[in-house]
Amino acid sequence: MPVLALLEGSTFESDLLDRHLVYDYLTHNAEGNPERWRYELWVQNADRIVYAIHGGPMAGRKNFQATSWQCVRPTEIWQCNWLEETGTIVSLVYDIPKKKITTFMGFSKGHWEKSLEAHGDKRNTEDLARWRELAKIGIQTDRHLLSEQTIIVEDFRGPGDLLPVSMDTPTL
Repeated sequence: MPVLALLEGSTFESDLLDRHLVYDYLTHNAEGNPERWRYELWVQNADRIVYAIHGGPMAGRKNFQATSWQCVRPTEIWQCNWLEETGTIVSLVYDIPKKKITTFMGFSKGHWEKSLEAHGDKRNTEDLARWRELAKIGIQTDRHLLSEQTIIVEDFRGPGDLLPVSMDTPTL
């Protein structure tokens, strides 16, 4: 069943459609020092998100993904899940009234240990091919698990500087 049919009657359109969030993960680097990882995410539609990473070990990454949305509490809490070409699994929970995102990420061994190779733009065929090779490093249990919360620094409608993606562009 198409995603849009599953979301009919929900508050997806008013809560999320065309929403653009810029947020910072307040975390620590490998030496234990405080660090901000800036991300931005645009909900292009019920089937696609577009995002860019501006801080942290994945800074310089531009991507788009097919997503699975789940409404936890209409007008308040939504969960978004996706699988990346690198083999990384992401589950993001957006708390609208509290302006907070809580994320669980299961980085593939290749994505985490070769983070510089995970940089680039999925629209570039060489970057995409390199990302797919990262997914082949290690086994499923070699994942680096990360749970983080964010501070939302901007919340607006529209793509901003992120580029829309055609619905016929393949994703996982």
